[in-house]
Amino acid sequence: MESQDKKLNYNIILAALVAVILGILIAFYYSYAQSESQINFLEQEKAILVKDLTLMKADVDRLSALNEVNDIELQDAKYEVQQLLDSVGKLNFTVGRLREFKTELRRLEAKNDSLKLKNNFLRYNNMLLTDKYEKSQREVEALRASSTSLAEAEALQRRKILELNQQLRTKSYLKLEKPEAATYRLRGGRPIETNKASTIERLRGCVTVLANPEEANKEKVLYLQFLDPNKQVIEDNANTITVNGNVYSKRVEVFFTGTEMPVCDFISIPEESLEGGEYTLNVFEDERLLASAQFQLK
Repeated sequence: MESQDKKLNYNIILAALVAVILGILIAFYYSYAQSESQINFLEQEKAILVKDLTLMKADVDRLSALNEVNDIELQDAKYEVQQLLDSVGKLNFTVGRLREFKTELRRLEAKNDSLKLKNNFLRYNNMLLTDKYEKSQREVEALRASSTSLAEAEALQRRKILELNQQLRTKSYLKLEKPEAATYRLRGGRPIETNKASTIERLRGCVTVLANPEEANKEKVLYLQFLDPNKQVIEDNANTITVNGNVYSKRVEVFFTGTEMPVCDFISIPEESLEGGEYTLNVFEDERLLASAQFQLK
């Protein structure tokens, strides 16, 4: 009877030791576990073991002094411990793989963040391109409108040119002869004729209008154009006359009686503004050159 009690006590102690070892291994497993489900499972196991150990602690303290161990049962215990160690090894492998998976997950998350940044950059560029396209469309529309306006202006100009050509073909012009130019310097307000360029202050142009009874009693306009040796228009008191793009020195209004008559007028220039060379006097009616003469200054 006493032997059976000892055997029973031994079984209890062995079970307690196995339970303690199992609890240690489960605690080790718990320290490495990352999954929420494994953690919950180990916490439940830990609670059960703590409860069992609490109940058996008094028996273990009472029977620990006996120290009678059965060899066969000890081998079985060692075998079970080895199995538990193998399980721990498998657990470590699983935890390591889990860490690898987490590392891969972090890498994929970083790559996804990079793709998001690139996508945002592309969206921003697309927005800029859209704005540039809309601006270009507005500029194209403005250019089209300008082109239409330019075409209308060109058509109007062509019509005016045709009208002017028609007028030129039908209009009769004065007949002029004997164009001549004279140059003067002033002394006490009195003009004195000279051909020394540096002293000249007045240029005078004259022409003879031939008789034409058909044009009698009409207002006519002649234009005097003085050109320097460089073919530049000489100004009258720093002023010129521009008609349809043509530049003249002086405008002369004439009341033509139909009989032969001389027409003269002059322009004023600053002293020492001219230099030696060949000068030209042109006489126009509207845009038609009717007479021309050259004169030399020294």
